[in-house]
Amino acid sequence: MSEAKPIVAVIGLGRMGAAMARRFHDSGYPLVVWNRDRSKSEAFAAGTGAEVAADAGSAAGKAEIAVTSLADDEALRTVYLGSGGITEGVQPGSLVIDTSTVHPRTVIEVGAAIDGAGASFVDCPVSGSVSTVEAGALTIMAGGDPELVARAETLLDAIAKRVIPVGARGAGAAAKLAVNSLVHGLNVALSEALVLAEKAGIDREVAYEVFASGAGGAPFVEYKRAAYLHPDDAEVGFTLDLVAKDLDLITTLGEEVGAPMSQARAGLDIVRRANESGMSSHDLSAIAEFLRKESG
Repeated sequence: MSEAKPIVAVIGLGRMGAAMARRFHDSGYPLVVWNRDRSKSEAFAAGTGAEVAADAGSAAGKAEIAVTSLADDEALRTVYLGSGGITEGVQPGSLVIDTSTVHPRTVIEVGAAIDGAGASFVDCPVSGSVSTVEAGALTIMAGGDPELVARAETLLDAIAKRVIPVGARGAGAAAKLAVNSLVHGLNVALSEALVLAEKAGIDREVAYEVFASGAGGAPFVEYKRAAYLHPDDAEVGFTLDLVAKDLDLITTLGEEVGAPMSQARAGLDIVRRANESGMSSHDLSAIAEFLRKESG
């Protein structure tokens, strides 16, 4: 008889959090869920039978493993350290895994609070999209004690193609910002190149085929093909307001560690202008559409 799987709490049911929770459910893990907007928790529970917790602390307290997926540093601090937060309810001996994209110092701060509660913590931000989660093909950057990372990997195998240990606590968060610096740089570069080709009289689909077939044809280029070619029909995978949040974190970390981030700063300026024009809720590929409009 197979051993019963541990109860997992998923705290934060945005696009990525909900997709991860669904994969855990489909992999046979009993779930407890919590989201600031309770309607999201109830909608998820209606389709899966998951238990809905009253707050983040009670969700963590009912589980052997808690996974958090939260929007930014402020949300992470509030959900971990605030009233009804994870550190108030987490059980000694349990494992908390954070998958958010935040500053390394925030991860170190909340991790220390989890240590103080007698539980364990690893930072495991993810690289990929909702469709990558659904395929169980995320790349996960794991920061923390190797034994804890190995313990986390048992669960994370449900959503990941690779779990890569990158160093001590906080290193996962730093690696994720470096990865997103590359992705957001590709996004702006691809947008500029596509608009350049169009302005020079080249058909959009022909230009994109050239890009995808050449040395710059990274997986990102192929993955976002439909969004760039048909912007009016593009599904929102990652909003421009979150891109701005990421690039702000990236340039801040660059300043703190002495890394030159000239391209990231230029990209942040473009993204901020796009957001100011009313595109903050659009998919990141909308930078191309913004540049078309800005150029007249």
